[in-house]
Amino acid sequence: MREKMIMTPGPTAINEEVRKEMANPITNPDLDLRFFDFYKETSESLARLLHTKNEVLILSGEGILGLEAACASLIEPGDKVLCIDNGFFGRGFGNFVDMYGGECEYFSSDYRKPVDILKLEKHLKNNNNYKFATFVHCETPSGILNPVGEISKLLKSYNILTVVDMVSSIGGEDVFIDDWKIDIALGGSQKCLSAPPGLTILSVSEDAWGKILNRENKIIGYYSNLSIWKNWYNKKKFPYTQPINDIKALNKSVKIALADDKLIEKHKRIAKAVRKSIINCGLELYPIKGYSNTVTAFKLPKGINETKIRKHLYNKYHIMIANSLGDLKDVLRIGHMGENCCEEKVYLTLKYLDKTLKEHSVNLKDKLHIQFEKNLD
Repeated sequence: MREKMIMTPGPTAINEEVRKEMANPITNPDLDLRFFDFYKETSESLARLLHTKNEVLILSGEGILGLEAACASLIEPGDKVLCIDNGFFGRGFGNFVDMYGGECEYFSSDYRKPVDILKLEKHLKNNNNYKFATFVHCETPSGILNPVGEISKLLKSYNILTVVDMVSSIGGEDVFIDDWKIDIALGGSQKCLSAPPGLTILSVSEDAWGKILNRENKIIGYYSNLSIWKNWYNKKKFPYTQPINDIKALNKSVKIALADDKLIEKHKRIAKAVRKSIINCGLELYPIKGYSNTVTAFKLPKGINETKIRKHLYNKYHIMIANSLGDLKDVLRIGHMGENCCEEKVYLTLKYLDKTLKEHSVNLKDKLHIQFEKNLD
């Protein structure tokens, strides 16, 4: 039986060198001073990947921890927060705002397009009394990439802090934290970086630290409290015991990413070929424009059940792709990020997806894998 392939938009496949790091002997991270240096080195490598001079933290917890920690650490009762909503995760930020006593106001935009900058600019002219704004770089459920640089610079012109979910873009899309004036950038280990799930990556600007450390009210909770991380290195004290081997694996995956000077171009090239194959074979992309280079979301023909397609593809051909989230019915997603951003893997995924569709009486205009091959620049 052929080995199974996980072609979802995270978690992704893991490089063998990264996986080996998980098997290394452990130490006591609270007492071994070398581990403090190793953690710092990993954070500095991440900062290079993010193009930032801001402090980068690695938290023990899946990427959602970062979204909650940002809200928990910034919000005081009654603070107004703008949630820029053009997708499942953009909308979801509002749940954390409500949870920690903020006043959430949504700026909603078409879920099949990137955030409309002109409409946002018009909104901010009359409504700009926000402590911070939340938004998403890559909306994985819909496969949309938002222009976060433009959004963030616009918000900062009104002195609004920016909190950005970049979980499925770091390592697969252009990311320039400092140039884009992003105050808190949130990432995860299990997507484009292709490390095991379980770590949050979080960069914090001086402006954001100023708000976090100068509050009138104490931060609720401990694990989501970013203030407990301030000066951790000088104190040689972590807020809690660190997952050593997870961080070793992340360190290796970041080194692999930094060593590949064609990393972002490779993601763009493969994503473009996937999109063309979908369109040329007669299927419909979910986004109308603003396509992600790490995940492709597309609609199935009317009457075709996505669950049956996914189960058939996995049970018969051992390839796992994803459905979507929220209200996106009969939408499938292929993750071509990190270790999944590989011509051979994507080719095989499309080949057996083509077979699966045919076995469910869906006759396409051409074969998906043939179109993919033709459209690789």
